[in-house]
Amino acid sequence: MNLRFAKESDLPALMALVNEAFQVERFFLIGNRLDPERTRQHFEKGRFLLAEEEDALVGCVYVELQGDRSYLGLLSVDPRRQKCGIGRRLVSAAEELAREIGARHVDLTVVNLREELLPLYEKLGYTVTGPQPAHKDLASRVSQPCHLIRMSKPLGGL
Repeated sequence: MNLRFAKESDLPALMALVNEAFQVERFFLIGNRLDPERTRQHFEKGRFLLAEEEDALVGCVYVELQGDRSYLGLLSVDPRRQKCGIGRRLVSAAEELAREIGARHVDLTVVNLREELLPLYEKLGYTVTGPQPAHKDLASRVSQPCHLIRMSKPLGGL
């Protein structure tokens, strides 16, 4: 598997992968996880790491530096390739990138309705740091009440 940063020309395929991977959220999310505008906003504020196998996009993760913290989001793996270690490898690469750009912690959020995600991230060393309200963009696109759960992981030195 090859890891690389996304280029602007990757954005349509990246958006399609994220939306396919997040189909599991259809029970509460109205519409797609990403649209062209949200994809572009992420691309301008942070970086997407892509995982490819034989020139096919199989996963991605978003990383954004926020002071001495880094935000990890939109972890997506092609549904046909899930449970093969791609997500774990992407998280590890995102943490390494965060460390390299000066972050001392990595934060992420999960929607409380996705209860299966907490144990997965806990296995990767993340701990729950508390709830936070769903941001305006998400709150306007859900069919049932929900909130975000913030998780964090300290990063060791290089």
